[in-house]
Amino acid sequence: MDVITGKTRPSHGKAWFGETLDLTKMTEVQIAQAGIGRKFQKPTVFEALSVFENLELAQKTDKSVWASLRARLSGEQQDRIAEVLETIRLTSSMHRPAGLLSHGQKQFLEIGMLLVQDPQLLLLDEPVAGMTDAETEFTAELFKSLAGKHSLMVVEHDMGFVGSIADHVTVLHQGSVLAEGSLNDVQADERVIEVYLGR
Repeated sequence: MDVITGKTRPSHGKAWFGETLDLTKMTEVQIAQAGIGRKFQKPTVFEALSVFENLELAQKTDKSVWASLRARLSGEQQDRIAEVLETIRLTSSMHRPAGLLSHGQKQFLEIGMLLVQDPQLLLLDEPVAGMTDAETEFTAELFKSLAGKHSLMVVEHDMGFVGSIADHVTVLHQGSVLAEGSLNDVQADERVIEVYLGR
């Protein structure tokens, strides 16, 4: 994920997004503007700001000083925020400071902050870590509802969760692909069993 988002530069090789964009030649900002959004394992929200303000700040807009001083939300932008609030089930908390949200709600808010940017690809690092069973179940529903609108790449160790959302699973070991396919195929792969279960 770090190479895809430009956080880490590879010593060699390329990372292609679509057929024309070599991500290794782009800055983190350019990569985000190209339609790739990332959610880290630990939620990173602006805790002193309201849920609504977090979503407002996350929108794709001109972030220059003068543009920010003159900024007013258009009706379309307000509608988009309202739609995302409903999607992440935080409409009733829209005026609440983000710092007062539960861990799971902060995770949902951060996912919402990606969604208002309308990325083609969402990279999600252990999105259900620390969540309750109900929050994990909602996250699975949320991810399935995004199918067809966005591509999702999820790094996750909870195989129950992976099984509830994934069409295709890739197992990595020391930076290389160990196995790919359905979850059942991957779990039955002898190399995966040997490496991860020590048999």
